[in-house]
Amino acid sequence: MKMMIALTEIDKFDQNRDSVFFKDGVRRIDFVLSYVDDKEGDKKAERRREFEANLEKAGLELETEDKSESDDRKTHYLKIHAPWEVLATYADVLKIKVPFKVSDIPKAREVPLEWLSHPFRLPENIMRPEPDYFTAPFDKSKVDFFLIDDKDTFFPPSTRNRIVYYILTRCPYYKEDRKEKDKTGINRLLNNGTYTSAYPLHDCRYWKKAQDMQCESERYHLYRYWARFLCFYKEQPLNLIKKYYGEKIGIYFAWLGFYTEMLFYAAVMGVICFVYGVLSYEDNITSKEICDPKIGGMIVMCPLCDKKCSYWKLNSTCLSSWQSHLFDNEGTVFFAMFMGIWVTLFLEFWKRRQARLEYEWDLVDFEEEQQQLQIRPEYEQKCTGRRLNRITQEMEPYLPFPSKCARFCLSGATVLFWTCLIVACIMGVIAYRLAVYAAFASVMKDSSTSKIQLVGSLITPQLATSVTASCINFVIILILNFLYEHVAIWITDMEIPKTHLEYENKLTMKMFMFQFVNYYSSCFYVAFFKGKFVGYPGNYSYMFGKWSTLRNEECAPGGCLIELTTQLLIVMAGKQMVGNVQEALLPLVRNWWSSRKGRSHPESTYSRWEQDHDLQNFSQFGLFYEYLEMVIQFGFITLFVASFPLAPLLALFNNILEVRVDAWKFTTQFRRPMAAKARNIGAWEEILNVVAIMSVVTNAFIMAFTSDMIPRLVYLYAYHPGIEANMTGYITNSLSIYNISQIPEDNLPEAGENPSWFNSSTITTCRYRDYRYPPGHLRQYTHTMQFWHILAAKLAFIIIMEHVVFVVKFFVAWLIPDVPSEVKARIKRERFLVQEYLHNYEVEKLKMQLSQSFCLSTETASLLPSSPNKHQVISECV
Repeated sequence: MKMMIALTEIDKFDQNRDSVFFKDGVRRIDFVLSYVDDKEGDKKAERRREFEANLEKAGLELETEDKSESDDRKTHYLKIHAPWEVLATYADVLKIKVPFKVSDIPKAREVPLEWLSHPFRLPENIMRPEPDYFTAPFDKSKVDFFLIDDKDTFFPPSTRNRIVYYILTRCPYYKEDRKEKDKTGINRLLNNGTYTSAYPLHDCRYWKKAQDMQCESERYHLYRYWARFLCFYKEQPLNLIKKYYGEKIGIYFAWLGFYTEMLFYAAVMGVICFVYGVLSYEDNITSKEICDPKIGGMIVMCPLCDKKCSYWKLNSTCLSSWQSHLFDNEGTVFFAMFMGIWVTLFLEFWKRRQARLEYEWDLVDFEEEQQQLQIRPEYEQKCTGRRLNRITQEMEPYLPFPSKCARFCLSGATVLFWTCLIVACIMGVIAYRLAVYAAFASVMKDSSTSKIQLVGSLITPQLATSVTASCINFVIILILNFLYEHVAIWITDMEIPKTHLEYENKLTMKMFMFQFVNYYSSCFYVAFFKGKFVGYPGNYSYMFGKWSTLRNEECAPGGCLIELTTQLLIVMAGKQMVGNVQEALLPLVRNWWSSRKGRSHPESTYSRWEQDHDLQNFSQFGLFYEYLEMVIQFGFITLFVASFPLAPLLALFNNILEVRVDAWKFTTQFRRPMAAKARNIGAWEEILNVVAIMSVVTNAFIMAFTSDMIPRLVYLYAYHPGIEANMTGYITNSLSIYNISQIPEDNLPEAGENPSWFNSSTITTCRYRDYRYPPGHLRQYTHTMQFWHILAAKLAFIIIMEHVVFVVKFFVAWLIPDVPSEVKARIKRERFLVQEYLHNYEVEKLKMQLSQSFCLSTETASLLPSSPNKHQVISECV
């Protein structure tokens, strides 16, 4: 007896447990559920018994791994296998398309100079892991029509786990005599702790191939050719990604890769624009005048805040004026127009790439309406009312209109409240800017301390205020994002969307609207509000009216563009850094122990289901957050790109890393996600179109009202006093004069605040940024005619730029068809061939049925005595 037990133990540890098959080595594991024993063991055990019994009634086969066989001696594992009969039944229900003939349509011809792309290509067996087939929706009654060589491998693992998950989400766990609608589905059992996890298996370890030849080792190939950072210059194996993870994840990586490719062209143009600013550095007459001690050093500027701010000299902004020229130059106008056209090319060429993928991945006839058949289990549970579907003529659950309206109103009110909360936070940051500016101005004025002098010469009060306010704003953005994510999911669940597609679209719109306001509101303030409602000495505008001491901010003499650049750089770069830390470093630290454990354990003891159990769960919102991150980045590089031409370059570097980090996470850190179909990127495509249209308007307004380009051009061509047009004298022309004796007491600096060089007896006027008549003029302190000329030029520039870019956009969109003509022809050809093959199959099947029935009737007739042509009929049947 002891010898038998010892032999059993030896067999147990000699067996390779790093397998995706049952103990018999034949039946494939399509899904795994895990659970642990706890205090509520009896209640949960009862649920598990009912659930597993119902799974077996549905036709699934189960095999349990006791906790004594697990590595932690705590976790039980339930392995699930779907036999052919179940797979065929649900493939018919879900209308899954399967191959029936190898495609005989010739492949596209090779492109000239294709050899240049060879260093970036992957092996053919990785790029095309399976041949092209003609496919048709599976029909259980026509099994012999399809290419079924082996029933065990006919449905790929991604399709098998999709079918099993469909069953798991709809399987009840109540007894037959008590029908409780809410006791349905694996998701509810996971929420109440009956099971701790549910996941399909990876096919092997990612760092080496599976020993079992029946395993495809696709995970290993994905890691070797895709997930390693050293492959950053290689193309992505999209067909293998689609085959292993499903079309929905495949489409995401196809879009991300294409977006990164297109960013290269935008980044090149942005670098050229920046280099132009650097090379034209010495030709910047405006900055030279500001820095010249005889010009900028002699111009006394009016105080920028009440009481605490003193008079200052224009040449103190010398450094910021040079910095502003790097981004605010003639090349910026060209780059803004280029980006308006680039975004159109990006969206149009993506539609073509997407159409090609739809054809190659057999998604042409896949309509989103098919998902309407897949009602969310939560909808079925919570909607107790039933009504007749006019299309299917079947009873289906529905949500009453009053309840739907109430839920929609509550949802809208919640979103509005959080949007107002963001606006309130932005107002708080603006108040901070106004309040702290005086403190920075007081600290950075002339002092005997050498450190203060050094800092004051490098950082102006405007720059110090802008940087600190941007950092505070970024922290607020992160906090609000963290809180709102949970709120958005809660209110979307509360609305009870009917289908998964509707759920995703609702959540997408809520999250993007919030993120749009959260991330971009501070940039909109700097671009379109700061410095626009300041007033002038003696009649300043205040944030909360005259009774408050928070005077509205002014722009530097070089304009607010450099502050917008600072704001954009801090928020965009900060978001990318935080995102990369969350996506790469934290998972790496968290899973270091499990990876070490996986490599150190022998395959005979560390089972495949335990290895995957130790990985992170890929949530239903995982792909949603990846899209959201990229679309927010897309907004940064389009809406405000005129202020920072290097933004596409930063985005390009980030996305090269993003592709490989996401690939690494999917391949090594996450459990295998449930495969899902999708023919496009969904609601994100419409969001991208809206952002693209908005970007033309925002960049036109930035160039007109935030940049100093239009006032300089008006001066150059209309107001320059000399014969030769140049920018000499522009600074003096752009600053108005105010009599210091007319400044109200409340606006004057306090005693001791003025610098040592200021002498009130010799300095009687100060300058401020505006176009107003000087003191003593008949219309003193009112706007000059030059102001109205500049305003007219700004409005004319906006109209011209918008119309030029929109005309080019719509012309390009009309010129480039959404679906390539070659793909259209192939689709038509394939549809024709599929119909022909189906027709021939039905005809042959009908002939056989008629032949069999005729033979049967003749056999019956042969038994009768009056059958003169018996031998002739039998010979004809044979």
